[in-house]
Amino acid sequence: MLRELINGPVRALWVAQGLPPDNIEDLHLSQTPDPAVNSSLKLGTVAQSAIGLSALAAAHLYCLRTGEAQRVHVDARHAVLEFNSEKYYTIDGRLPEGKLFDELSDIYKTQDGYVRLHANFPHHKQGLLDILQCAPTKEAVAAALATWSAEAFEAEVFRRHLCAAALRSSDAMAKTAQGVFAANVHPVSVTRIGDAPRRTFADASAGAGALRHALAGIRVLDLTRVLAGPVCGRTLAAHGADVLLVTSPRLPALPFLDAETARGKRTAQLDLDAPADAAALRALLRGADVFLQAYRPGGLAARGFGPEDCAAARPGIVHASLTAFWPGGPWGDVKSFDSLVQTLGGLNVQEAEAYAAYVRATQGADAAAGLPPYRALPMQALDHAAGYLLAFGIIAALSKTVTEGGSWRVHVSLGATLLWLRRLGTVDAARAFGEGRALPPRGVPLDPEVAAVSTTIAGGVGGARTMSVVRHAARFEGGMEVREGAAPLALDAHKAEWLPRDT
Repeated sequence: MLRELINGPVRALWVAQGLPPDNIEDLHLSQTPDPAVNSSLKLGTVAQSAIGLSALAAAHLYCLRTGEAQRVHVDARHAVLEFNSEKYYTIDGRLPEGKLFDELSDIYKTQDGYVRLHANFPHHKQGLLDILQCAPTKEAVAAALATWSAEAFEAEVFRRHLCAAALRSSDAMAKTAQGVFAANVHPVSVTRIGDAPRRTFADASAGAGALRHALAGIRVLDLTRVLAGPVCGRTLAAHGADVLLVTSPRLPALPFLDAETARGKRTAQLDLDAPADAAALRALLRGADVFLQAYRPGGLAARGFGPEDCAAARPGIVHASLTAFWPGGPWGDVKSFDSLVQTLGGLNVQEAEAYAAYVRATQGADAAAGLPPYRALPMQALDHAAGYLLAFGIIAALSKTVTEGGSWRVHVSLGATLLWLRRLGTVDAARAFGEGRALPPRGVPLDPEVAAVSTTIAGGVGGARTMSVVRHAARFEGGMEVREGAAPLALDAHKAEWLPRDT
């Protein structure tokens, strides 16, 4: 009974995709996943379920290829550490340069509430400063925002396709037009969009001994940036796919994140405004099995790389997209990021209220009275969860190309991931903050807990450098393996071409 309860979040998403219910018996998760970290949200459940789903889908595809079932194990604490993998890597024994957030990316008081800014990309930062007509300092930004209404500023930011969010409670979010639209959206959408013959593999009768990775021979064209999409591509690479990350040389990069999320991938750059490079991407598409993208809604479709375009050019393709909000809704074309969706979707308020209740009970009303009405989650939980859910959807769709044929579209959004997370429930404040362990500190040497779940991989051209990275939290029994891979440490480390298929 307890195991059925623990596996419940996985079962709901698994059977919704028409996958064999009996396979869930092969998934073994932590029996007491929460509080795996000091949060009132069930982040241990979220992390082990999302990682477990992607791993179980890989095991299912492996079984379709070899006839051999696999047992999948995920530990909740390891999973929440992997949900922080970008914080815990080193290069040549040193912490990398850079940081997760720009100094202006913070929460600020307005006339009637609060807003959070996201200024990590230079053009987003400048766009926000253009609205505020102020100097690029936190003091100047705070003074300018104090003259705005929170929702009026948010509306202007959305109008200009920039990135900020008004702080809301969950109830307030549910009453917005977007909240009403998204109330019943499923976290993972897998839809057939075209006909194609059933996929076959050369190793179909070779048995488990001849195959170590479920996605060996699968080619993934990865056009994602920042965190959620790259985590998805990294997960597909961990299961053996040839993942080619293609970025534009004209767009700003985030080296601090790219170094870690590109591990296991090959990297190349193409400028789609150059006809030769656009033709090169079309040629890559014709040889791909998965087209993975996380650019603004409609951006690549306008260039001829929408789901139906890709299915026509490459029958049997799995076209996967990640967006901030569900397409077609009031905020369908809004740009956003994990920290902003947490803010506008109610999680920051919910976490703050739970923490205030804990402080009030343990330290008194005066201590709680001084706390801010917002508190961020201890990780970019929406990004990581969405990345693994998207990987789950992609591998489920690949399995459908084996059993049914066809071309498939997969879609996941940060907003729908937030709703899924919230529906999993909460942890009592006393347990969440009294028993939940804080995340280990970032530093060199690695904290012992981080070191225990880390491994060393090669980095850079020719593997001349070394990286310490958090291992994938899923492990298998039965012959299947996780491939940690190498890290290119550059976005143009390889040619824009496919490797020969290894199976």
